[in-house]
Amino acid sequence: MGVRLMVVDDHRLLAEALASALKLRGHRVLAAAAPSAGAAELVVSRAPEVCLLGTAAPARPGAFDPVVRIKKERPQVAVVVLGPVPSPRGIAAAFAAGASGYVRNDERIEGVERAMMKARAGEAAVAPQLLQQAFEELLHPAAQPDDEGARLLELLTPREVEVLMRVADGEDTRLIAAGMDIAPSTARTHVQRVLMKLEVGSRLEAAALAARTGLLDRAAGGRAARTAEGTERGAGAGAVTAAGPADPPPSPPQ
Repeated sequence: MGVRLMVVDDHRLLAEALASALKLRGHRVLAAAAPSAGAAELVVSRAPEVCLLGTAAPARPGAFDPVVRIKKERPQVAVVVLGPVPSPRGIAAAFAAGASGYVRNDERIEGVERAMMKARAGEAAVAPQLLQQAFEELLHPAAQPDDEGARLLELLTPREVEVLMRVADGEDTRLIAAGMDIAPSTARTHVQRVLMKLEVGSRLEAAALAARTGLLDRAAGGRAARTAEGTERGAGAGAVTAAGPADPPPSPPQ
């Protein structure tokens, strides 16, 4: 027995092609439309047995809002999501919204049809290999890339960061000392500490490492944030001074 269904996909041509293929297999397709502000309303008004909801970005915030709306107003409608291979959280988000199944959007028509039939029967419709991939990712998550720039930045004091930025700008010891209003010997000591902490042998290597890891961009961003914060505090202090208590009135003559 055929299924009364609707096909809703990000791409209208794909929705219509899938609808045509399902019609040829004996199913009654009530509508084929692209997701829009009225997609959920259309499904609610037509009340199919199954809704095939396509999405190109299951990780996008709000991707499954139409599922929530459909299940709230038409809980008897089984929604099967068609999308790319998601992360485990993507599958979980689809089911949390009320979906009855998740099928890869490159699945053969037979696989889509099996998912439809299972969803209509009240069963969860997820391909075993898709679940296996999800569990593999949960059990063996990919290692996060090491943010070397942030790690190196934590090794340096604020003054050493300023020294490094001046070194990267090509300043010698004399210019660093003048710009920071410190003695040349002190500037030289700061430079040596920076080289030691970064584990490099020259100023050129330090500048290259800072540029490669994004340390300079992070340092510049942090300095800009601190400058803006200081400006706001100064403005606030000025406002308090300007709005301070008025001078007391003169005493009445004796």
